[in-house]
Amino acid sequence: MFTGIIEEVGTVQRIGGGSLAIAAETVLTDVHLGDSIAVNGICLTVTSFDRHHFTADVMPETVRRTSLAELKKGSPVNLERALSLSSRLGGHIVSGHIDGTGSIRSLEREGNALLLKVAVEPAILRGIVEKGSVALDGISLTVAAVTEEDFTVSLIPHTREVTNLREKKAGSILNIETDVIGKYVEKMMQRVYTQEGSKAVPEKSALTRAFLLENGF
Repeated sequence: MFTGIIEEVGTVQRIGGGSLAIAAETVLTDVHLGDSIAVNGICLTVTSFDRHHFTADVMPETVRRTSLAELKKGSPVNLERALSLSSRLGGHIVSGHIDGTGSIRSLEREGNALLLKVAVEPAILRGIVEKGSVALDGISLTVAAVTEEDFTVSLIPHTREVTNLREKKAGSILNIETDVIGKYVEKMMQRVYTQEGSKAVPEKSALTRAFLLENGF
């Protein structure tokens, strides 16, 4: 589990053959084999390390769901160690399980902020709500606006300076993780449909007001 507060920007040293090697400093200060480190928001397991690098295995499913295929030697990547129980939750709850990717549609200045508009598929956009939280390449951000095709976040200068967003431009691909709490709420609230001929008939949801009251909501 992570917070979306990036600790440092590492550099890809090697990628391919089902593994990834990254040069880093801060996240290695207390690293152990088997630790979880979020790389551009992707929860990966440390399989080896030395004073200046760590490696992690990468599954084909992870490559399909994320922007890992875009990385090459020298690419900057956002890094964050797993949350400890004594840490401040400065961002929001981030699982490190990427829902999919989106592409930057535009970057526009607004005073001291930078408005970053991201185009995404409807399945992901369904989990994006105005003033809600979203993780982009592992960065915890607040959604400023949502349309039927994209959403916008507003970046303060510090966020861009200390993350890989300083390298991004229109067309760049970002890993997206929607709010995990929203996913569970959606799952509980959605209606179950059965096919009756060509007509979809909604069944009565098991989640009722009486059920919520009975369970302390």
